[in-house]
Amino acid sequence: MRRDTFIKGLAALAATGALPQAALASPPNLKMMLPANPGGGWDSTGRALGKALQDAGAAGSVTYENKGGAAGAIGLAQFVSASKGDPNALMVMGAVMLGGIITGKPPVTITQATAIARITSEYNVFVVPAASPFKTMKDVVDQLKRDPGSVKWGGGSRGATEHVAAAMLARDVGVDATKINYVPFRGGGEATAAILGNNVSIGGSGYSEFQPYIESGKMRAIAVTSPTRLAGIPVPTMKEQGFNVEIGNWRGVYAAPGITPAQRQALVDMVTAATRSKSWAEAIAKNGWTPALLTGQAFEDFVDREFASLRAIMVKAGMV
Repeated sequence: MRRDTFIKGLAALAATGALPQAALASPPNLKMMLPANPGGGWDSTGRALGKALQDAGAAGSVTYENKGGAAGAIGLAQFVSASKGDPNALMVMGAVMLGGIITGKPPVTITQATAIARITSEYNVFVVPAASPFKTMKDVVDQLKRDPGSVKWGGGSRGATEHVAAAMLARDVGVDATKINYVPFRGGGEATAAILGNNVSIGGSGYSEFQPYIESGKMRAIAVTSPTRLAGIPVPTMKEQGFNVEIGNWRGVYAAPGITPAQRQALVDMVTAATRSKSWAEAIAKNGWTPALLTGQAFEDFVDREFASLRAIMVKAGMV
């Protein structure tokens, strides 16, 4: 991009209030912590956001670091310790991280970082390998009732929304949720490989992670955890199959501990500008995400409520 075109773009954003005036001088170079291995939802969300930040003129460059494990707690710990006071550091997180904190009780918690924005929402889809004898979720439940341990569930870290959904399903059909045979993976790429390799009976994640394999026929989608069917996706919900399971996944972004209120607001403005960019609109459409922008203190309050709600669900499901 020519420099004069870049400056004009920044000026236009600033004029509409989408970008702080201070950004006109020199867009900052940002560092993005992706607390998961490559190939999963946090990885794709963070990289899409980084591109949108650049396209909106809110960032000069964005560098990424993947640090998977423990539902994001390993990446969170590194982010909190290494980025304190850094106004140019961001970290992607979401509902999965809250579940991991509840089950794993790590020495760090999300409240040690600075809430910036919730940016997307997504429901889980459950899939089976193409050659699986399971054709519907009822087939899975029938086997679960016969022998809970024989059904091997694959997904994200312990406490991920797909893990919670499996436990909710077990509880709903009268199976001891503590007997769920759940295999956690450090990233979406590992979970996908396990499903394609028939190393798990059933897998769960966001639809976008499995979409290419569903469309190619390598995986068969048998249920989604949304209240109604997802637009353009011919997969029945858990509820329409007779199972009282509804749970959503959302993703957001946090900043480093110890930044000033002004620095926090600047990052909120930058992320907001990014979500208005053409690049972000394309990522939303491509991945089947639902825009869910919620910023600053309102987002922080939302996370507090989600933490309490998720913990209550996990207690009822026998996970905690």
